[in-house]
Amino acid sequence: MAGPIHYEVYVRKTAPAGWTLLIATEDRKHALETAEDQLRDRLAAAARVTKETLDPDTMEFNSLNILTIGAPEEKKKPKSVEAARPACSAPAELYTPHARALIGRVLEDWLKRQGATAFELLHRPDLAERLDASRVELQHAVQKVAVPESQASGQDLHSVVRHYQRLSEDAVARLLKAGRSGLFPSLEKRSIAELAQGLSGSADRAFVMGGVVAQALADRKGARDRLDGLMDMIDAAPPAGPARGLVVGAVEQIAAEMLAVRANLAEILGPSLDHGASLAAVVRMVAPREVERLIGLDSRMALMTPAVEGPAARLGARLAGGELPQLSASLARMVTRELASPRRLRPNDPVGEIDILRTLAMALTAAAGRLLTLEEVQNAFVDRSKSLVTPDFVGAYVRQCPTALSEAELLTRLCENVTGGANKRAAARWLSACVASVRLESEMRQSAPGGPSVSQKLLVLARLQRSVRAVQLGELDERQISTAIGALGGTLEADAGLLAQIGRAQATPVQKLTALMKMTNGETAPLGPAADRARAEAVKMLRIPEVRQAADADTEASAALQSLMQAARLKV
Repeated sequence: MAGPIHYEVYVRKTAPAGWTLLIATEDRKHALETAEDQLRDRLAAAARVTKETLDPDTMEFNSLNILTIGAPEEKKKPKSVEAARPACSAPAELYTPHARALIGRVLEDWLKRQGATAFELLHRPDLAERLDASRVELQHAVQKVAVPESQASGQDLHSVVRHYQRLSEDAVARLLKAGRSGLFPSLEKRSIAELAQGLSGSADRAFVMGGVVAQALADRKGARDRLDGLMDMIDAAPPAGPARGLVVGAVEQIAAEMLAVRANLAEILGPSLDHGASLAAVVRMVAPREVERLIGLDSRMALMTPAVEGPAARLGARLAGGELPQLSASLARMVTRELASPRRLRPNDPVGEIDILRTLAMALTAAAGRLLTLEEVQNAFVDRSKSLVTPDFVGAYVRQCPTALSEAELLTRLCENVTGGANKRAAARWLSACVASVRLESEMRQSAPGGPSVSQKLLVLARLQRSVRAVQLGELDERQISTAIGALGGTLEADAGLLAQIGRAQATPVQKLTALMKMTNGETAPLGPAADRARAEAVKMLRIPEVRQAADADTEASAALQSLMQAARLKV
């Protein structure tokens, strides 16, 4: 059985426009007249009336077109799908930074064995000939590029493989031809400054200078010696102008690729440095002025930041002068990538990892704006903080703590040094579990001959509570942890009857009042039940006329009491 029926009028304002609903009505005649009126009054280029019948079983409308008048719909031409093409189609495209980075990845092992970079491979005929002779290495590299590109673009795999094989053959042939024709002159007879001046205005000057610089490094072995050679070439470059930029540009590209290899960086900075110290040395190399300024403010920075010597120091001087901006940015981003990675900065020293992380945070923040944006620095440390609140790290971090109190102090320091809202909350949960644990309460309530007194314990808890309030946890987390510490302090005071002992002590009323006020202010006891009871006792004492008179008689004591009362917001 058919359900309710209504009619809908659609119009197209122009011929290529789409249909839009004008009205919906239950009157068929009114719907048809409205459609005709739209065309007659030239309010639309076309009109259509549909009959909509409700199906009571499915509660869906069945549509029937009963009238279509006006300009016919234009059929849209299907968009021509451009045939996919390989990412690189000519040998010159292999010299772009993106292509060189890909070559460095697919030939990483081979380049390590040769002690060279992708830039040198593309500018040294001897390296290109050596790679061409080892057909297996080149074939594997082509497959590593062709397979993912074929899957991503839908191109035929065999066609992509053949394309890159021909491209590699053409690139090798071009480089060998350049070598045989003497396109890359040696630096033995001419200085690099003369060569750079002679290349000014040449169309392929960047390619030629790249070959000259790469060939000059052929006989140098080891990353440290090679970096020294690059610095020598910058020293010998023209003092200014496009010719100097030609030399510096080639040197910068080789240095960036060389320092991106972890083994080379370790050799240059010193193999004895762990991962965290190596990153600190890199930051000191790229931002020497900022680090030296921090060392002047905090001598501990000098202990945490390794000194940079030899070729690394020479490079650091160039970076500080702003000569190699791309290399500076590359090294700074390398540091942030390593911070965001899961690799531990100091695998066997969790406490030291917190120290080196704090050092890196201070140095990178000081250099923010010149090398990296402040947001990039913050994001890197938020990512690193995620690894500091995992069960594995926290377990190793507190494993050597002899007492629950020392564990709470270490966890407070952890809360201080992590960043990011979620990481702060995770660290706060570890600390909250510690301060509310039965273990901490048992240790604090236990008394031993020669051990700390209740007053000393309360002083330690007050200091811990102040530290928690200073690490900028969330309001709820801070309140829960502070409340737990305060409750423990109240239990210790009640067990020992410390307020009663103060009342019975052989001391002047002013001395007793001063002791109570310090407890009230959270100086000698944590804020909470113990401080509240001390406050109540102080109010009682201040209401005794003799006590007020004694306090007023002692000018020095009166001033101190007034200060304590103001801090406690106490009025009597």
